Amino acid sequence: MGVCLTLSATLGTAALQTVFVPVDHFTLCWMHAIKKVRWEEDYSVVADADRGQPPVLQVLQARARASAAGMEPPPDARLRNGWYEYTQHFARPLELRLSRSVYNADYDLCSPGRCRPVLHWLASDCDVTLLRPCCCSAIDPIERLDAGPSPTGPAADPSPPPAKYPNATQSQ
Repeated sequence: MGVCLTLSATLGTAALQTVFVPVDHFTLCWMHAIKKVRWEEDYSVVADADRGQPPVLQVLQARARASAAGMEPPPDARLRNGWYEYTQHFARPLELRLSRSVYNADYDLCSPGRCRPVLHWLASDCDVTLLRPCCCSAIDPIERLDAGPSPTGPAADPSPPPAKYPNATQSQ
């Protein structure tokens, strides 16, 4: 089990661009485009209770450094160590739609010990990248998220590790 990253523009085409990242727990991190406020969401990929069904995403918790234009922590958020922590109200999203642009920093996909921009696995087409739980039955795993540095990955990632993993290494 893990997550599949797919460029939404390639859905239904012969040039379908999807990669599999074998990870069972991860944090998705991003910066608000205007206010430059960091947001983080923790997920796990779990087998569906009905055998034979595809895996599902389970939202664990989320954090935000502060509110930002159009994005406010919910009223039940609690300020802890400089982060507004809260539980998402949608427990099992079918997929996450990541809007990627050359004008904003890429999303980071993190697990204990490693953070990498989504660009490490899948180039952006400056549109939406779908992140969904999946099995690797038809897709070759690219690399474990917690594996060592990749010779093809970006040289450096200026993003800090997520608050959940304060001692995590950044991209290599």
